[in-house]
Amino acid sequence: MNIKDRKGVFALAAIAATGALALTGCSSTDASDDGASSGSSASELTVWHYFSADNQVKLMDDYADKFEATHDGVEVKNVFVPYDQLNSKLIAAAGAKNGPDVVVFNGADASTLALAGALAPLDEQWGSYADADQFPDSVIHQVDDSIYAVQGYVNLLGLWYNADLLGEIGVEPPTTIDELETAMAAAKDAGKGGITLSGLPQSQGEWQAYPWLTSQGFDYTDPQASDLEAGFSMVRGWVDNGWLSQESVTWDQTVPFQQFTAGGYAFAANGNWQMGTAEADASFEYGVVPLPVGDSGKVYLGGEGEGIGAHAKNPELAWEYLQETYLDAAGQLLAVTNVGSLPSRADASADEAVTGNPLLKPFADSLSSAGANYPDNVVPAASVADLQITVGQAWSAAIGGQQTPAKAAESVMAALPSLLQK
Repeated sequence: MNIKDRKGVFALAAIAATGALALTGCSSTDASDDGASSGSSASELTVWHYFSADNQVKLMDDYADKFEATHDGVEVKNVFVPYDQLNSKLIAAAGAKNGPDVVVFNGADASTLALAGALAPLDEQWGSYADADQFPDSVIHQVDDSIYAVQGYVNLLGLWYNADLLGEIGVEPPTTIDELETAMAAAKDAGKGGITLSGLPQSQGEWQAYPWLTSQGFDYTDPQASDLEAGFSMVRGWVDNGWLSQESVTWDQTVPFQQFTAGGYAFAANGNWQMGTAEADASFEYGVVPLPVGDSGKVYLGGEGEGIGAHAKNPELAWEYLQETYLDAAGQLLAVTNVGSLPSRADASADEAVTGNPLLKPFADSLSSAGANYPDNVVPAASVADLQITVGQAWSAAIGGQQTPAKAAESVMAALPSLLQK
């Protein structure tokens, strides 16, 4: 898929802006705010999240506006908590029988938060929800047969490319890893970087590692050290060849895309949620293709889970908020407009805002051909967080050169038997 569709993106943005101007603004605060940590009043709904990118913050504000417009006297208080602090603060708040009304969190952490008592079960609400049949099972997060969260949208990784640069070096958007590596070599010869991605030693690292590791045959169902080593070796080779910066071990998923939109790299392994950032920041023509991960490669279907805090002061209002924002068809289209996320509802995903958007199509194609549950179904709920850290640390160590690919694979393989044991 080539060249950004300015007309389509601007049209969607105009719709969102018009709606926002007609409603009351609401900005994010910080979780250190006493009001956030001590709960909320009957007319205040607290929503904890970890979004810092402008388009993601705007979505939170648009949801607040949407809900406040139909609930006189209610104020939605969006509270920012850094990604690497959200879980610990939620768990600490739950221990003190406190915390937010609504939680927006990394969907893969549902088991961690539920088992720690930070989320309220949603079985009763979901059982009586009229639109429940619009949602696939893959976006409903269950732990020990109870529902704790639902995803209002799906996010996944694709391969963003600088179309101007590819035109200059005479290569087409890659469909295989061999083509990707050839293109990265040509980009380096032209004085540019090859690819940006996250090498953080935690869950974001494991998220970004998974497609490349599985492209070399790795599978949590039958993990083999040779497949892991091949995956680590491939990406470490990108560093050795000067195509990937070793600084990526310090980058979350926001920084690599900033590097890409600045024009210094040919490619970015990043998500559909970056559409708004690309439109705002890139001064070159760009496009997206599915990650070229071959027949065995898989791409996690991620996105944020939305739930109710275990000690919410306004649980009924929190459920109304979820129904009218993240779970609502119109609300899900706000996520398309602002962030580029794929709706989880069947009716919303069939909307022209999705089917007519040339940047979303490659992600939708990847979803259907290589999409994988996140976390992998074979990983026990109690092991998810530890497995993400284990693989993320090995991924980061291999990229950064702290461990050889063989040693990084060995460290993961040593931990997997206990982590995957039911």
